[in-house]
Amino acid sequence: MGQSPSHEAAHASKAEITAHLADKFARRCYEPLELYSLKDNFRSLADREGDVRYLKEETIARFLGLPDILAVSPVVFHMLSSIGAFPFLRDAPVILGFEQMIMVVAIMTERYTKVLVKGATNRRKLFFRSLAVYDRKLSEIKSQKPVSITDSSQNGARSHVPGFAVDQAGDDIDDDDDDELVMAALDSLDIDDAFKAGDSHAATTHGAIIPADNFRRLIMLLLLASPLSPRESLSVYVERFTDPGLESLRATAENVLSAFIDVERSPGITFAQFRDVLSVNFPYLFNGLSPLFEQFLFSKNLDLSKRKDGTAATVPAVLPPPPLLQDKGQILNLDILSQLSFFIDGNDLFRRLRLLYSGADAGYSMGSFETKVFNWRAPTILLVSGTRIDDTEPRRGSEGVFYDSLPPQRFPNGSPSDRDRLVFGVLVRQPWRVTNKECFGADDMVLFQLAPTHDVLSASSVNKNYAAFTKPPSAHPGISFGSAPSPTNSSSRHAPLRHIGPVSLVLDSSFEFGVFNHDYTSRGGAFSTSVTRKFDFQERFSIDDIEVWGCGGDEEARIQRERWEWEAREAEARRRVNLGTGDIAADRALLEMAGLIGTNRSGGSMG
Repeated sequence: MGQSPSHEAAHASKAEITAHLADKFARRCYEPLELYSLKDNFRSLADREGDVRYLKEETIARFLGLPDILAVSPVVFHMLSSIGAFPFLRDAPVILGFEQMIMVVAIMTERYTKVLVKGATNRRKLFFRSLAVYDRKLSEIKSQKPVSITDSSQNGARSHVPGFAVDQAGDDIDDDDDDELVMAALDSLDIDDAFKAGDSHAATTHGAIIPADNFRRLIMLLLLASPLSPRESLSVYVERFTDPGLESLRATAENVLSAFIDVERSPGITFAQFRDVLSVNFPYLFNGLSPLFEQFLFSKNLDLSKRKDGTAATVPAVLPPPPLLQDKGQILNLDILSQLSFFIDGNDLFRRLRLLYSGADAGYSMGSFETKVFNWRAPTILLVSGTRIDDTEPRRGSEGVFYDSLPPQRFPNGSPSDRDRLVFGVLVRQPWRVTNKECFGADDMVLFQLAPTHDVLSASSVNKNYAAFTKPPSAHPGISFGSAPSPTNSSSRHAPLRHIGPVSLVLDSSFEFGVFNHDYTSRGGAFSTSVTRKFDFQERFSIDDIEVWGCGGDEEARIQRERWEWEAREAEARRRVNLGTGDIAADRALLEMAGLIGTNRSGGSMG
């Protein structure tokens, strides 16, 4: 008798399983025009050796427009060659034929969720494995010898490239299809068991790391790609990878990298570091890969403007999109904007931010801040940059007054002394208001640091001291996040010390000085402690710049403008009611007769 279908599936070759899975990805993950474009692009780009058609590193780099100056194409190509081995990840790196590219593009553009249930977790593990090497052979990807066509057959024979982590995924891959061939392929992987057992090639066992330099180059690419929209090329941002834009790009990438490791002490990133830091600090780090690889799904040979009769339809002119950042600030630039998009949804950032307040333009005062910011009814992002205060210098003047107002407990600095430029920020989703006794804000606020390291501190429910905007007669007016409002000035000889919360940012009312506190031992307060810096630290700094950006578009700006106009009309109406006629000269004479203005301010005579 013949064998059962399940028995045949269990003994299917890797080539059959890969072909069947690629067909499943093709049917489920792509629209017909997208699949046509992918085939057309592959056909026009592929090299041939014998009967094998495949994509080379330089071909992919040229098609995606990867800047040569970043030297990132070897990193990207190794990622793709590893991901292309799916589901037999031990066979990585593989030749990138059409079947492999079907799965690669689906995974890079997040279309795989139509096939695989456990999407985000598996994708992170897959990315780590595709980037990882073993520290016993920390050779850079650029020195890796390319896989020869003759050394790797089409049935997925294993490539013995030393030093690279190429094992199975870390979670079970579920599939709701009854197709026994694919189910047998996925079940045969025993992914969870392999991930935990830690065999000699497991990418998540001891010794597997992502080299710091490789990841730095990838971060620079991700910073460039984060604002991309479908069919948009990296070339539209060419000014960002030329001096001085390249210097800023590198500095930002260094700040991002430092969230994962201290490059002075560690050669690379372990899986535990990659997993823990990514989930909190960089949930959207790889989002830019989707539009970048969607270029494979748009064929230049596909002309949708032609009608059936062969005549060309009228195509409306495409207007260039507005700039990513419409206003120019002292702190926020395109690189920091991209950095923000790693943990704040880019749809709320790119082409959506308006500069509401800049201390450099409006003046460093709480009055100017209130006037510019308080009528904005949508979320805002406050950024403050400063220079760390040297603790060895004597305290004089306003700096001494600020220091005297702080609690005597002083934690060490949070970063090396040679990196003394600090940038902090807060995402505030509620409208601003003056604080009397209770703070404003909610548990969707985010406190973060952007330089010299990247850190995201989410709001918690320990207490509700999220944000405070306190004015006199408060003992210590200013702006604070994570600290209780300062008490009202007492008549005692010595003013009480400032309230400094366990995890908090405090700015004095003159916007001269600030302090960021991280009491890890206390396990946090209104904001959670850092997942990367598990120690107590405190940064005291002199403020260089402060600015507030409104998240929103024309509608939010219109509402703010209407509120400003309404308040101006109300103020004018009150003035006219108080003065009477609206005739300034007559009203002034009236007030002088009452003794309310002029040289005599003692009031009118009773006699």
